[in-house]
Amino acid sequence: MIVAPDLTRLRLPRVRRRTSRVHGWGVFALERITKNSRILPYTGERITHAESLKRERHYLRDGNIWCFKLNSRWVVDAHVGGNDARFINHSCKPNCYTQIVDGIIWVRAARTIELGEELSYNYYTEGSGEIPCLCRPGCPSLL
Repeated sequence: MIVAPDLTRLRLPRVRRRTSRVHGWGVFALERITKNSRILPYTGERITHAESLKRERHYLRDGNIWCFKLNSRWVVDAHVGGNDARFINHSCKPNCYTQIVDGIIWVRAARTIELGEELSYNYYTEGSGEIPCLCRPGCPSLL
């Protein structure tokens, strides 16, 4: 089941996906975004944790993380039916955070984000640390 919330009544900030100096694609602010603003929902196919483990093994071989734990039963796989939120890169010192409200994973501004800034949040992965963190030169973290 693809999870796509109805956003017609919300005025979300404008962002755009483009190439990133951090890793592959990134998401950038097209306007100033105030602290705590909802930016994007993290959308995709809702799958079980067992299915997520199978898919993640494949994704990790390509150096990607697409699955986001929603709760103890479900995971959202943004590789299937996901939006641009899946391209927001990890950072150990991010400008965004995630919040789950009524079954929707929201990416929100942790501080005011200026026009042109790349969005990032801490993935807080529970995996085996197979992907090196690229958030800054010399970062010792593994995702």
